[in-house]
Amino acid sequence: MTSVAGEAWFRDPALRRIMDVLNAEGGEARVVGGAVRNALMGMPVGDIDIATTLRPEEVVERAKTAGIKAVPTGIDHGTVTLVLDGQGFEVTTLRRDVETDGRRAQVAYGTDWTVDAERRDLTINALYADATGEVIDLVGGLADIEARNVRFIGDAAARIAEDYLRVLRFFRFFAYYGDGRPDADGLRASARAKDKLGTLSAERIWSETKKLLAAPDPSRALLWMRQTGVLTEILPETEKWGIDAVHGLVATEQAMRWEPDPVLRLAAIVPDDPERMEAMAKRLRMSNAEAARLQAWSTTPVLPDEVTDVGFDRLLYRYGREGVRMRLRLALASSRASGRGDPMAMRKTARLSALSARCDAYERPSFPLSGSDVLAAGVPAGKRVGEVLAALETLWLERNFTLGRAELTARLEQMVKDTG
Repeated sequence: MTSVAGEAWFRDPALRRIMDVLNAEGGEARVVGGAVRNALMGMPVGDIDIATTLRPEEVVERAKTAGIKAVPTGIDHGTVTLVLDGQGFEVTTLRRDVETDGRRAQVAYGTDWTVDAERRDLTINALYADATGEVIDLVGGLADIEARNVRFIGDAAARIAEDYLRVLRFFRFFAYYGDGRPDADGLRASARAKDKLGTLSAERIWSETKKLLAAPDPSRALLWMRQTGVLTEILPETEKWGIDAVHGLVATEQAMRWEPDPVLRLAAIVPDDPERMEAMAKRLRMSNAEAARLQAWSTTPVLPDEVTDVGFDRLLYRYGREGVRMRLRLALASSRASGRGDPMAMRKTARLSALSARCDAYERPSFPLSGSDVLAAGVPAGKRVGEVLAALETLWLERNFTLGRAELTARLEQMVKDTG
C-alpha cells in the first residue's frame, strides 16, 4: 500500500480538521493532485487541493457549522476555498464534463471517483489520498511516477481537445517531472493540436509558458517543443534562434546560485530587437515589469570584450543595472558553456564573474546638477536647457563621476559666458 500518512503536511492540524468535517455524515473527501504527486516524488508540497462528493453548498454549510471560513472562489465550477489557521484549501466537488470547446468546459457534479479522475489531464495529477493517507490510483499514475513518465489519461488527443492549454501543460510537467523521452502519444497529439493554441487567451499562454521557463531545467522540454512546432507557435520570435543557450544558462544559475529567472531564460532564446520585444510583450500581455526588463535588455549594448571597470560603470549609469545585468549573465553563461579547458575563455569567464559581482553591488550615482541650475545660470527655457545639461553630464561621465557640484557649476557658467 502506498501512503502519505507520514508526511508532515498531511498531519497538519488544519488539514486534518477540514478532512474530518468533510468526511463526516456520509461525505467523502480526498486530497488530490499536486500535493500527492510531489510527496511521492520527494518534492516540496505547496498548495493542497481536496476533492469531495459533497456539493459546493454542502461544503459551505459544513464549514460554517464548524467555524471554518468559506470563500466561494470558484463556486460556479464547484470550488470553495476553506480557510483555517491562515491556510487556504481549495475544495472541489467531483465533476464530469458535459461539453467542452477546447477553452472551457461545462461540468456536472457527481460522486464517481473514477469519472472525476478520468476527466483530469495527466495520470500523475490524478492521484488521491484518502483520510487515512492511503494513495488511490484509478488511472495508472503510480507507475508513471515511478518511471517519471508524463502521460495523458486515456486518449491524448481527446484530453487535449477538452482544453488546448494542456499542450503547454504537457511540456511544462515534463520539464518538472519527466525523464528520458516524452510520451510518444502526447508528443503526436500536441504537434497536431499546436495550431489550436491561437484560440487561447494570451494571459493563459504566457502564464503557462512562464511556469515552464521557471522549471529547474526547461531545456529538454523546450527542445521537444521546438521539434513539434509548439514553441514556434507560441513564440515565433524563437524560430531562427537556438535554444541551446538555456542549458548553459541553467548550469551557470546553479553554479552562481542565481534564482531561476523565466524572463532571462526567455531572453536567451529570442532576438535582442527592441521593437520585436515590445511587440512580443504586448502580444503575450506580459506585466509592465516583465516588458520593461525585456526592453532594458534589448536596448543595452553588448558588453565589450575588454571593458574596464570605469567603462562598465558608465554602461551601468547610461543603461541601468537591469539591462546590463541581463546582458552580463547571458554572456557569462555563454562563456562558461564554451570555455571549458580554454585558458582565454576561462579568463573571460573570471572577468565576467567579477563584473557580475560589481553589477550586483552597483549604486547609481546622482548627477549633481538639474535643469533648474541651468535656468538659474541664465540659459533660456527650452530645448537648449536639456542640451547643456546633457553636455555637462557627458563631461561628468568622462571624468569618471569625480566632478563635484562646484566644478560643474563653474563649467556651466563658462559655457553660458562662451555662448553669450
